[in-house]
Amino acid sequence: MRPRPTARFRVAALAAAGALLAATAACAPQAPPASQSSQSTGDATLTIATTTDVVNYNPLIGNSRSDYWVTNLMYPHLLGIDDTGKKTASLATKWGYVSPTKAFYEIRDDMTWSDGEKLTAEDVAWTLNAVKKDKPSGTFYGQLGNMTKAEAVSPTRVEMDLSKPDSSIVEEIGFWGNVVPEHVFSKASSVATFANDGKDGGWVGAGPYTLTKVQVGQSYTLDRVASYPLVEGGKPKAAQVVFRVFPDVNTEILALQSGEVDVIANALPPAQVDTLSKTAGITVAESKGLGYAHMTYNMKQADLAKTKVRQALAAAVDYGTIRSVVLRDQAVSTGSSPLMPVLADYYDPSITEYAFDPAAARTLMEEAGYTADSSGMFPPTFRMIYSLQDSVTSQWATLVKDSSAKAGIKVELQGLERNTYLAKTDKGDFDIYAGNFAIMDDPATNMTLTYLPDGIINYSYVDDPALNELITQATVTQDKAQKVDLMRQAAKIVRDNVYDNVMYTQNLSFAYSDKWTGFVSQPSELLSIVNPESLASATKVG
Repeated sequence: MRPRPTARFRVAALAAAGALLAATAACAPQAPPASQSSQSTGDATLTIATTTDVVNYNPLIGNSRSDYWVTNLMYPHLLGIDDTGKKTASLATKWGYVSPTKAFYEIRDDMTWSDGEKLTAEDVAWTLNAVKKDKPSGTFYGQLGNMTKAEAVSPTRVEMDLSKPDSSIVEEIGFWGNVVPEHVFSKASSVATFANDGKDGGWVGAGPYTLTKVQVGQSYTLDRVASYPLVEGGKPKAAQVVFRVFPDVNTEILALQSGEVDVIANALPPAQVDTLSKTAGITVAESKGLGYAHMTYNMKQADLAKTKVRQALAAAVDYGTIRSVVLRDQAVSTGSSPLMPVLADYYDPSITEYAFDPAAARTLMEEAGYTADSSGMFPPTFRMIYSLQDSVTSQWATLVKDSSAKAGIKVELQGLERNTYLAKTDKGDFDIYAGNFAIMDDPATNMTLTYLPDGIINYSYVDDPALNELITQATVTQDKAQKVDLMRQAAKIVRDNVYDNVMYTQNLSFAYSDKWTGFVSQPSELLSIVNPESLASATKVG
């Protein structure tokens, strides 16, 4: 899931698995790998390139990437994630279920807000209850459908009452939700509208860095905190982290090559990976991909409500060329299924990719009731939106337009500045949405959010009773084999009806100056090497 583009104001119907009487738990890593033990703090500034300004400083509201990167350095998550989608310890050291309708987190006792206040379970419980009450837009609120109340039963333990058994809620809330300071955010009338713009005495966080200076359109400066126990030595290595805004990724690359910046936060365009890997002074790191690129067709639009039209659009895309030319073979097919190969337990190789077949696409359009004009083009024109800051999607959007024209289907491209693109996505102001989800980590939860009628990222506006039933059953079953079977059936319905045109999944590459070391790569573009533990561990060589 992507914590942006975000969200219509909807509650995801998160049903869940039944009785989970034994508590699931994990222990928190107390320090980074031993190879970092020689690192020491210094006065260096780590400069990171991004292509968008921060527009929202409230981490409880659905964020774009720059918003997420900056707020993540201040507001901790209860849980992290590994390369297979498994959740890992962060602020929480243990998590699980006391009974089918009561869940818990045990948190660290050594975390402090940047103003000196101790971070306790009261902050966690207050955050959960405030998000539930105020309904801020975004994935965090969408995960709280079955939580009725959170309570701090000790300074380090939070318990949540559930309206029904839900086996996904603990890990999904823990991963997607930031914890905020009650003594700061409680002053606002609603966390859904709280700007958290730092105008009332500055920002208060509990991550490795705190935002101290904003120059819109130019840079965002964060200063090191005195104590951050999630890294070796308990203190971030670099004195400052500065995010600098550039117009596009090519300008970012030039800035990295000249030494103007130390890291590029955005994933590299595939065409640049080999070149930068061979460039002196630059290191390229890979992060595991847990998401996918896709196109969704707005079924509120009369033409796109027709299955044959969506099938024609799917047959008019040259998927192999997109992956070989645009992605430089750095992406793989998912079989046009939302169950990616990385999710080995769920992936179904019998679900096959749509075939590129312009002749078949023409036949489907005719069967849907359309007649081509003298130039061979059918009458509907479909407007496809995409982010201009997403260089990969920008490239394959043109290929989609060209290959669709061979089938007589007119696709009008509308490339947009990223925040405008997100706003149009939120409003459903498109025929075709082209983009990607950074993390799709739990199939039952993902399909709940993406394909159920009230799902907050249901961009196709699908409401299929058979699909709804399969997803609902999958969220309540305790039997893993049954859940896998239900998810595979659901994925086939999605594929056959083209409710979502999943095009590929990709491992991502990120570049940084070899004058820095100690980065810790985590999966997805949202985390990559700009996750809090990584930036707090980064050390300037010499």
